[in-house]
Amino acid sequence: MKLSLAITGALALVLAASASAKDIVIHAGTLIDGTGSAARRQVSILIHDDRIQAIQPGFVTPAGAEVIDLSQKTVLPGLIDCHVHILSTWHGGDPIRLAVTTSDYDMLIDGVKDALATLLAGFTSIRDVGGSTTAVVALKKAVNAGSIPGPRMWVAGNPLGPTGGHGDPANGLLPEFGDIPGWRQSLIDSPEEARTTVRRLWRAGVDLIKIMPSGGVMSIGDDPKLQLMEDDEIKAVIETAHSLGMKVAAHAHGKQAIDHTIALGVDSIEHGSYADAESYKLFKQHGTYLVPTMLVGQRVYERAKVHPEQLNPSTAAKALIIGPLLQKNLHDAHAAGVKIAFGTDTFGLSAHGENAQEFAIEVAAGMTPMDAILTATRNAADLIGASADIGSVQPGRYADIIAVSADPLKEVRALEQVEFVMKGGAVVKAGGKPL
Repeated sequence: MKLSLAITGALALVLAASASAKDIVIHAGTLIDGTGSAARRQVSILIHDDRIQAIQPGFVTPAGAEVIDLSQKTVLPGLIDCHVHILSTWHGGDPIRLAVTTSDYDMLIDGVKDALATLLAGFTSIRDVGGSTTAVVALKKAVNAGSIPGPRMWVAGNPLGPTGGHGDPANGLLPEFGDIPGWRQSLIDSPEEARTTVRRLWRAGVDLIKIMPSGGVMSIGDDPKLQLMEDDEIKAVIETAHSLGMKVAAHAHGKQAIDHTIALGVDSIEHGSYADAESYKLFKQHGTYLVPTMLVGQRVYERAKVHPEQLNPSTAAKALIIGPLLQKNLHDAHAAGVKIAFGTDTFGLSAHGENAQEFAIEVAAGMTPMDAILTATRNAADLIGASADIGSVQPGRYADIIAVSADPLKEVRALEQVEFVMKGGAVVKAGGKPL
């Protein structure tokens, strides 16, 4: 009797699992699979639950599978943006006033909206490289749990840098602001502080670490050309993060900060404005990625020319210099064979959901459309460390799939008009409309 009940229970579990399992086949007119292989015509993508099972030539229809007809579309892997700030939205007006009147809760509410906009634009994965640790980890957890829609997220939490550096929120304000406890979370001024802070971030649930070894553009007063973190501080961050299985991204504009940080083992350089031929040799020697972030550079350059009053006091002058350098740097780095990963630095000067506009800037800088696509698929997945799950349409990967009407290999701006989005086997956009 007990054996019979056990068999009956096991059978019920099997039947329940079968009932919940889902098989889908996508008929793709053209497939750009994100591996670097040439585009294929008329193929079927077989999906079981949230993963891709197989890619077969021709249009096949397995028994019981739901058919999604994209036979007139170009199908690609879900896109990946390796440099966003999903909690940051540009609201216009005085940025200093916004800095002292906007809370982490306000930013989290914006992040919910902007995560959806990013997903609907075809970016099924993002790497967030700077935002309130508690808020961005909470957003990541909510997306993972399916509570709210959004892309897969790898998050850094509060970026780390020295007092007075690019990541110091109190720059240019009254000295008293430097004593606000929440504003000190980003500040490290010794190797000891660096190690402890990295460990605390890991404990809080981040996936990677972001550091600020050089000055920046949007911050007040600091010089993008200068290295503002000491080598021993940079080294302590990288070694501690790597010991915990986390990668490190480095905001670096100046050549010295770029070269030193690469030599110390960083995984990616964000921006890289003043890199030169010697820097590119170091990139290649160490296998370091460049994330060029040209979209925001273009937008802040345009804002500096037309509405400098909407920027922090020193930002307009810096933006007029750095903006054009980013595109030249990408051209030279790509020509030198540096590995490039897609990143927009979206934080509101370009709106969340406009991320794909970076592709046209990449092509204008000398990339082919296929090379540009690979920066947001194969290369981005490799930088994140998730190539077995994202970045390509291959068996075993998540069924993160998008489609466009035009051929992006002929006109890369086609990627700005994504009509179909699937994340993990679930369709979130079809016919150009969210579901």
